[in-house]
Amino acid sequence: MLKTSRQFDEIIKTCRNLFTKKLTDYGPSFRVLRTTSLTDQIFIKVKSLRNFQTTGISKVGESEEENLIAIVNYAIIGLIQLEKGVTDTFDEEPAEILNLYDKFAEEAKELMERKNHDYGEAWREMRVSSITDLIYQKVLRTKQIEDNGGQTLVSEGLDANYFDMLNYAVFALIKFSEEKGKFKPKFI
Repeated sequence: MLKTSRQFDEIIKTCRNLFTKKLTDYGPSFRVLRTTSLTDQIFIKVKSLRNFQTTGISKVGESEEENLIAIVNYAIIGLIQLEKGVTDTFDEEPAEILNLYDKFAEEAKELMERKNHDYGEAWREMRVSSITDLIYQKVLRTKQIEDNGGQTLVSEGLDANYFDMLNYAVFALIKFSEEKGKFKPKFI
């Protein structure tokens, strides 16, 4: 599991690098997005992934890795929004936003390590397409919870689903990095 923890850190470093560049370009403009909008952004990315995995064609030119990086970042943004709430102003300092990014990435890693212990890193024997389907399922569950006003009877809440989508996306990115050596996605 030490290998997985190191790989997780490398993937998050790549995702955070893109997030930081976009934060520099756009500021924390995402702060105006409701979590439903963020869930729909993840929905779009996972649909693009599934379409590419089925057809082998991307007319926009986004790779599977780029879509997965976007899912990681949108999931973390969703967690930030759940904690801070939506605002029409976005005057937070970039350092504050990056601290929250790091906080949620670390919480995701701790969750991943606990689950990997219990499940014996079963994800390593899964296909990327199956991991994509699990992300898709989590998105659909999240949409249903949001449509229910955030209320659940026996299920985990929105935050747990964002964490799971984030971790599944990291697992797929680890698998790509192992298959292709060191993947080099262009930034989207």
